[in-house]
Amino acid sequence: MSLMELIVQADERGLAASGVACLDRCLPLLADEGEVLRPLWSGIADGETTWAPRLAAAREAVEAAVTNDETAVLVRKMLAAAPSEWAAEPLRVWSDSCSVVALEIHQQFDVVGDRVAGAPGTVASGAYSDWVARCRAGVAEGADGRPGIGPFVAGPMVAGELRRQIQILEILAETAGAAGLRQALDLSTEGQRVLRAVVSRRARSGS
Repeated sequence: MSLMELIVQADERGLAASGVACLDRCLPLLADEGEVLRPLWSGIADGETTWAPRLAAAREAVEAAVTNDETAVLVRKMLAAAPSEWAAEPLRVWSDSCSVVALEIHQQFDVVGDRVAGAPGTVASGAYSDWVARCRAGVAEGADGRPGIGPFVAGPMVAGELRRQIQILEILAETAGAAGLRQALDLSTEGQRVLRAVVSRRARSGS
């Protein structure tokens, strides 16, 4: 099942966790992120009862992180856009947008996947957004079997992020209660470690 199909079929719990997990994996872009989203994961477990107040607390904590990096600001905006209402449709819209933004952020840290026909070393206007849409719909495939359009092929960061997004939604659809959320959090933490290592490596090479 494609990522978009999984998002369409997910319930409030799956949608909220999917969106929060996308943010969780992007937290290494913030200078002092700590464990700011952990209470929000607990809010997902409690559902409507605690989602809104814990979301408000998470927004305050993320706003306090000191960085003006463009992608870090985008993470803040993703959290700011989260609906306080525990309802499927607003959560679906938010989860969907988090999915796209997380993939775009991970692409910025890929060492491959940045070439399209006619524009070596860059992504032509519209090409990447078209690829993201096809990838999420499960119809993007390059000549070597990896997701891609023509010469633009997904790098390991994008491919890994796409895989985690799919796995998290599948886990939450199949595993009820706290057990499913723990598995989703473990996957998200793994992705966070990967991005943190890449961010750290890039910072060292640029110093």
